[in-house]
Order: sequence, then C-alpha cells, then structure tokens
Amino acid sequence: MKVRSGFILLSVLTIILTAGVCLIWKPVLWSLVVTAPIILIGFYDLTQKRQTILRNFPVLGHFRYLLESIRPEIMQYFVETDTQGRPINRMFRSLIYQRAKDVTDTVPFGTQMDVYRSGYEWMDHSMYAIDKKIIDTKPRVLVGGKHCRQPYSASLMNVSAMSYGSLSKNAVLALNKGAKMGDFAQNTGEGSISPFHLEPNGDLIWQIGTGYFGCRTKEGTFCPDSFAEKANLDSVKMIEIKISQGAKPGHGGILPAAKNTKEIAEIRNITPHTDVHSPPSHSAFSNPEELIEFISLLRERSNGKPIGFKLCVGKQQEFIEICKAMIKTGVTPDFITVDGGEGGTGAAPVEFSNSLGMPLRDGLAFVYDTLVGYGLKDEIKLMASGKIFTGFHIARALALGADMVSCARAMMMAIGCIQALECNTNSCPVGVATQNKSLMSGLDVNDKSFRVANFHRKTLKSFTELIAAAGVDSPEKLERKHVNRRIGMNVIKKYDEIFPYTKANSLL
Repeated sequence: MKVRSGFILLSVLTIILTAGVCLIWKPVLWSLVVTAPIILIGFYDLTQKRQTILRNFPVLGHFRYLLESIRPEIMQYFVETDTQGRPINRMFRSLIYQRAKDVTDTVPFGTQMDVYRSGYEWMDHSMYAIDKKIIDTKPRVLVGGKHCRQPYSASLMNVSAMSYGSLSKNAVLALNKGAKMGDFAQNTGEGSISPFHLEPNGDLIWQIGTGYFGCRTKEGTFCPDSFAEKANLDSVKMIEIKISQGAKPGHGGILPAAKNTKEIAEIRNITPHTDVHSPPSHSAFSNPEELIEFISLLRERSNGKPIGFKLCVGKQQEFIEICKAMIKTGVTPDFITVDGGEGGTGAAPVEFSNSLGMPLRDGLAFVYDTLVGYGLKDEIKLMASGKIFTGFHIARALALGADMVSCARAMMMAIGCIQALECNTNSCPVGVATQNKSLMSGLDVNDKSFRVANFHRKTLKSFTELIAAAGVDSPEKLERKHVNRRIGMNVIKKYDEIFPYTKANSLL
C-alpha cells in the first residue's frame, strides 16, 4: 500500500540523509531525538497484528485512536444524526468492539438512551428471575422438516450473507475461522463458495442468488450438476435461495470491475475485470409453484440437506400465494430467512435502502403469523436478519416469531470495520471490503477470528442473562408480551398489542 511503502521509503531516506548531513554538521544528530521515536513507532505499527488501521497507516493511524480515546468527553460536539437530524446512539458500535476484543462491556451512568422518546423499547424483568446458570449459553436450533434427510443443528446466532468479492479474502477467512471456533455457521452470500470459505472448515449456509454464481451455465442460468457438486460438500450444512435482500430488494446486485479479479471470476464462472450484475429476479422460477419445484430440486440434488429461501417482505399477497402453493403441493422449505428493509452491509441506491422493503419487525411478524395461520410453522424455522447487534435484539426477534438470527454488520465490525463507507470503492482502509492486496494484508486472520468468536459467545451470553432476568428459562418461551414499546409520552404497548397473534390454522 502507498502509505505503508511510503513510510518505509521515507524512514530509510531520513536515516541516510541524517547520517550524511551529520558528517558535515554534527548538530543535525539532535534531529534523531524527534525522528527516531517516530520511525520506531512506525515499524512497530507495521509488525503488530491487533490493529489493522495501524498496520495499513503506520504512525498516522494513531491520530484516529487518539480522537477515539477522548470521544466520550467531546461527544456533545460530534453527534451523529440520522436523515431527519435526530441523534444516533453510538453504544451499539462500541459494544461490538468491546465484546469482540473480550474487554469489559459494562457502561457507567445508567441508561444510554432517552427512555421517554417514542420508539424506546424494553423487556419486563421478573421478581422471580431464573438463575442464569441453568440456561444453555450456546442454544441450538434443529433445522429440517419432514422432507429433510440431513437436518442441521444450528447456532441461535450465525453470520449473515456477505460474499467473497464484496469482502476480502482475509475477511472471509477470519469470519469462517471464527465460526469454526464458536460452532456457528457463515452464510456465503450469493458470490458462491470460495476456497477461503472452505479452508478453515467452518459450517456454511450456501446462498444461491439470481446470478447462480457457482452453479450457473455459460448463459447465466441455473446448472443442477454444478450445484450438486458443491451442495454435497461436507462444509455446506444448509442452502438458501436468495429472493431479495433488505438493502435493495428487487434491484439485484453488482460486483464492480475493480473487485472482479481473475480469481473471483473463476469462482463465479464469469468474465474477469468487468462489472457483473445479478438480475433482480430468478430465471429458474417465476411463480409460487415453480419456486416449490425449485426447492424440491435443490433438496434432491443435495441429498436432503435443509433448503430455505431469504426475502425482504414486499407485496404480502405474494408470500400468501407461496404458502398456498406449499399446502397444495405438500412441499415446504426447511427454513425462511426474513431480511429487514433497514438491513444491508454493502452499497445500495439511497431510494432502495431508505424507501423500499418492509422493516424487519413488521416483516417477521407478518411471515410468522401467515405461516401459523396456514398451519405451516411447525415444519419451517424462521431466521431473522437485519441490524441484530445485542442480546436484546435477539430476544426481540425471537419474541416476534424467529427461531434464530443472523447478523452481518456486527460481524464486520467484529473483524475491524469502522464504517468508513468505502465498501463500493475498493479502498476499505481496514481491509474488510476490498480486493486491494496491500489493504487486506493488514487484516490479521488469526486475531480477527478470535474476535468473531468472542462477539458471538458474549452476545449469546448476554441474551441468556437477559431472558433469565425476565423469568424465561428457554428461548422458545419468549413471547410478544415480553417486549414493550413506547408509542408516545403517555402510551405504552406490548408487542402482542402492536402485532396481534394469528390463530393457528385460521387462514385455512
């Protein structure tokens, strides 16, 4: 990288120039009092592995950490705001970093939020709280319906879909190695299975997108034979059909030419160094019955592994028609991932990210209630995806009907993402979302994999402590009545009032 190589070159030139000049004018030796410590600090930055910013930007990177260290005192002068000018709390970002680094994650001075603002949410605790020691801190969920021959025991929290190509090689390696250490799964994203997903041997959820990368013909249509080859890899535990994603539903994706290296092109079976677009919809199916047939085909060619699909809820009637097709054919997916319109880690058009797609809580409640109303929920597990950061976010999703969750943004932060907003420029300064070899080399896989495992472990631990305080001894027993939301200054409603339950089989 230019900064790294520039520092080394400048250091060498400074030493040579100082040595040469001091032969003529000895007082120049005093300049070493200033330059020598800077040079030594820079070379230490280059060799340490815990902080990517310092590896990629020796010496200069310390200014960022200096500002970060005094941030609590100057926060009132640097308040982040949303599009409507309202302050955004930074607590979640700091919490992720703390848990990933396995340092103290408690906070002083009480609640960090305005508890009287509309939208504030909380859980009811119990006078008869349960001893947290009796609750499993590593809860699992068995995924696999009546047609599944290879059910998978999944962790309650997993890594959401992020492709190799969007992410760097080192980022994928760190996430998968962390997943292996923590015994949870990594979703490959629609960019197919790369060697870096397989090297650490962590569990995979293989996502099949509209571009059918990794299982496509030369024309870009689905290829059953190449699918079967990858689907039967030992690392692949579940297979997910991506219908839509929260960041840009109905838009499709793009891999910029700058990121489309020869290696990525071979993995995806595409032409290198070109912009690659994923279509907005699938060519393998165009109606609910064809989707069900596609699910059956994937289940057959994968020898009975769990098959599901991911969607951001749009037109509700379209999902209802899928449920009707399940009843008509007797075939159901093993899981459904509900992505929120507020989710997404990559670049997307502003209109799509802000104004298209149902938010997670609304979409999740709708999907759960519809499945229950049609008598289908017992066969199908629900996964929630969309800004899942904390134990409370997990509890809230489960209360609405999810069986498990996945997160992308938080996992990116665990491996060092600082939200530099350079995801679409190939110049991510911490080597997470780039194919620039110099930048990605600053991301140390071993150190960051421990951080991924730490974040997963400590977040699930906080979740189990939270439900224990609420008097709930199992994740399956969380209900909507456990979560409160402030609607106005004097109006508070429980989730079962905001999202009333649908009676089982009532829609039949």
